[in-house]
Amino acid sequence: MPLLDTIRTIETPEGVSIRLRLAGPVPRALAWLLDFFIRLIIYLILLLFLSQLGKFGLGIGMIVVFLGEWFYPVLFEVYAQGATPGKKTLGLAVLQDDGVPVGWSASVVRNLLRAVDILPLFYAFGLCSMLLNRNFKRLGDIVAKTIVVHRDKPKPLQKLPPGFASPLPVWLSSSEQQLIVAFAARVPRLTPDRAQELAQILRPARHTSTVLRADVDSLLGYARHIVGER
Repeated sequence: MPLLDTIRTIETPEGVSIRLRLAGPVPRALAWLLDFFIRLIIYLILLLFLSQLGKFGLGIGMIVVFLGEWFYPVLFEVYAQGATPGKKTLGLAVLQDDGVPVGWSASVVRNLLRAVDILPLFYAFGLCSMLLNRNFKRLGDIVAKTIVVHRDKPKPLQKLPPGFASPLPVWLSSSEQQLIVAFAARVPRLTPDRAQELAQILRPARHTSTVLRADVDSLLGYARHIVGER
């Protein structure tokens, strides 16, 4: 039996592979609760002031609550990188199925269909849909073609030993480039013999000629070029 895995790999039109960690029902429910309490506090403060205007203020307050319930998530998803304050706190974000940021139409559709997901009580339809879908999609996500993912914190650039950068003489895949950069970052902690031994291992099998040199200094130069040094 295959192991349960929430990581999905998406290939962009440019040929770049993106690994996304899908968010399940529990973190999404916690994010929804945080957003609910944020909206509740805002509504209470507004209604407290608007109540001074009598029935007119109460009517304005109901309109504000209506607009907030429907457009609060849409505005944040479109203008705040796919994350409401609750999602941002939990490290979540809404994306399109192909990994691009969510747009207006998709965000509006997925949030309008909350009216169906919430039925018959406590998001029962939405929960059943997420549990039956391998990508944890509620009904709104299925129709809008969106996913909710964990947004990983960007890793700091690895510091490489100082020196000159050398352009890659051949094309290397992203995983091969990552291996070279990781090796270069470890070189200061290795003995010269061990560093040279690992350098020989790192040479991709299809580049057995001297076009891609596998000595330590050459790999360090390639690594500096990969991370953007010139």
